[in-house]
Amino acid sequence: MATTSCFAALASDQDLVLHQIERRRIGPKDVAIDIAFCGVCHTDLHFAKNDWGRSNYPLVPGHEIVGTVNAVGADVKKFKLGQKVAVGCFVNSCHTCSSCAVDLEQYCLKGVTGTYNAVSADPGGFTYGGYAKHIVVDEHFVLRMPEGLDLAGAAPLLCAGITTYSPLKHWNIQAGMRVGVIGLGGLGHMGIKFAHAMGAQTTMITSSAHKAQDALRLGADGVLLSSDAAAMQAMANQFDFLLNTIPVYHDYNVYLPLLKVDGTMCIVGTIGMNAELNARSLIMGRRQIAGSLVGGIQETQEMLDFCAQHQILSDIEMIPMDGINQAYERMQRSDVKYRFVIDMATLA
Repeated sequence: MATTSCFAALASDQDLVLHQIERRRIGPKDVAIDIAFCGVCHTDLHFAKNDWGRSNYPLVPGHEIVGTVNAVGADVKKFKLGQKVAVGCFVNSCHTCSSCAVDLEQYCLKGVTGTYNAVSADPGGFTYGGYAKHIVVDEHFVLRMPEGLDLAGAAPLLCAGITTYSPLKHWNIQAGMRVGVIGLGGLGHMGIKFAHAMGAQTTMITSSAHKAQDALRLGADGVLLSSDAAAMQAMANQFDFLLNTIPVYHDYNVYLPLLKVDGTMCIVGTIGMNAELNARSLIMGRRQIAGSLVGGIQETQEMLDFCAQHQILSDIEMIPMDGINQAYERMQRSDVKYRFVIDMATLA
């Protein structure tokens, strides 16, 4: 085992602090990684504060990890010393269920092992994430960073990127289709970039008029104000697909009439209860509401390669490791465009 520095939440009502953890010894199929950058996801904040009632302390967040291989196990075939690599939202699965068998590890029927806060055989009994200097991961769950991608800007692709790329690919978004991205934040800004790169006519749907200019800069072809009832009515039955990235309680019924017959609205931003659904909009247009959770390892690698081909990165603000608590406060106020990324060189 090796000791490594990290920032950890020691209790739900405390700020994250400098801490020491143990990483497991490198096994035959393991890759040891020096972490260069780690993105900050809203999920990190929820777990640090135990908002979902299942946090285990000490808790080391971080599942948007990029860095450099510093050691490999004897049986590792895919990676070599010095190679640039990435780790996303999970680090293990059962490998045998029907989901894992078709490269959908994120839907492992026996339960995927999250990059942090998941029960494991690692020292401490739980996985520790990327707010740390080093991490050890099974090679199957390590991703190759393509040449030409800025590592810092690529870090949020491991969560925000794949969360939005996966449903767009699953519903076969392509040129000639009209896509609406609902909500402009960490997820929404990536949804615009991907839908635009896939050739779709892309509309940013937001309740905030001041976000229009940024949406156009990011690649949107137009902006629809959900607070403008007349504009919403004028766009009824126009969209093939809606990517709903709103992270809080809201009313799905506002957006469903925008869909064409057989259109789909996919939920990626909120988990839990929302407003009561009026099924009339579904029935009258054979419309669908669906959900999506990140992507499997194969699809995440495909997404990274797509980003390299189209030079897609997250819009980021770099922070030092000891700035994480202030970043959490700002994130709660939506005061970031559009993802924080930690420079791990600032961690002693």
